[in-house]
Amino acid sequence: MSDPQPPVAEPEDPKYKDRTFRSSGGIAGGVLLLALGGWLGIDAMIRGEGRTPWLALAGLLLAVPLVVAFTVRPAVYANDDRLRIRNPFRTITLPWASVSGLRSGYSNEVFTQSGTKYQIWAIPVSLRGRKKAARRKSQGTAAGDPSLLDPRRPPRPESLRAAGDQIMDDLRELSEQRAGAQSAQGEPTVRWGYEVIAPAVAGAVLLAVLLAVG
Repeated sequence: MSDPQPPVAEPEDPKYKDRTFRSSGGIAGGVLLLALGGWLGIDAMIRGEGRTPWLALAGLLLAVPLVVAFTVRPAVYANDDRLRIRNPFRTITLPWASVSGLRSGYSNEVFTQSGTKYQIWAIPVSLRGRKKAARRKSQGTAAGDPSLLDPRRPPRPESLRAAGDQIMDDLRELSEQRAGAQSAQGEPTVRWGYEVIAPAVAGAVLLAVLLAVG
């Protein structure tokens, strides 16, 4: 009788999974703009006369990548090893050891150890959200919320922070916890989004040529 075969090991899931942050409002606005622009542009290409179809084509080539870049494309991916920021025209990968700080003001920004600053487009600042959070805090204090009155009890984040500020707090905490990890070492890398830049430049050149030849 042959010896029983050892059980086949199941493949393991990735050790560190990305947490993804995106602006739902920005995506919704981008989809609406793309739908409207596509409808008007395609209608002009089909029904237009003379140079109109070519102008509509050039306009779409220029506008669609820009709308995608500033609304749908921005995203932030964070795991235990690094922070990856996908901005309109660049993707910045920052191992946590290379991050010196994250700042929330009128925009959300991350700083590297060398002093370079990168804006985080996917996590917009909402002054209105901050006012709402401050109002909830004052209302909770007035109502005797124990999470706000007792310093020994941690406050509920949703009572104190706007959504974008809370995300930045989470990233800041993750950065502090993981900066010394061996797997989080390395230098920042930046990759240009040529898949967005190239069609936009082509559309701009075509539009300029059409307008120049009149």
